[in-house]
Amino acid sequence: MEALLKRAGMGEMPVERLRYPATGKRKSAVARVCLTPGEGEISVNGRSYTAFFPRSTWQLLVLQPFEVTETRGKYDVTANVAGGGLSGQAGAVRHGIAKSLIAISPAFRSALKKMGLVTRDPRVKERKKYGQKGARKRFQYSKR
Repeated sequence: MEALLKRAGMGEMPVERLRYPATGKRKSAVARVCLTPGEGEISVNGRSYTAFFPRSTWQLLVLQPFEVTETRGKYDVTANVAGGGLSGQAGAVRHGIAKSLIAISPAFRSALKKMGLVTRDPRVKERKKYGQKGARKRFQYSKR
């Protein structure tokens, strides 16, 4: 078997994987996140996360899993985000980073779960109902 692996150019399998992919979701946003060991650079859709998420609250949201697990600056993050708005996209990236950190070390799961970062937030926009102005709002009632 080893001879086949060497012939295929694979040699010995590394003990530590180099990529840790995961998918994060929030509202209608989906983020494909990949963690690699590095200096802590975070890029979202090819741009720096500070440029992509201009509000400091969104930036803190993205960094939250690293703060909880005390791994800030140890992994580079590349994320591709689609759908939703910036708030949902920041939440999706946070969810993806948390899932990637669990793939790196299952010991992180308890700390991340305690902070509620592992659970996918199920809140989405409620659909508009027929005969109404919106999801809950009714048309104005006229007595006469």
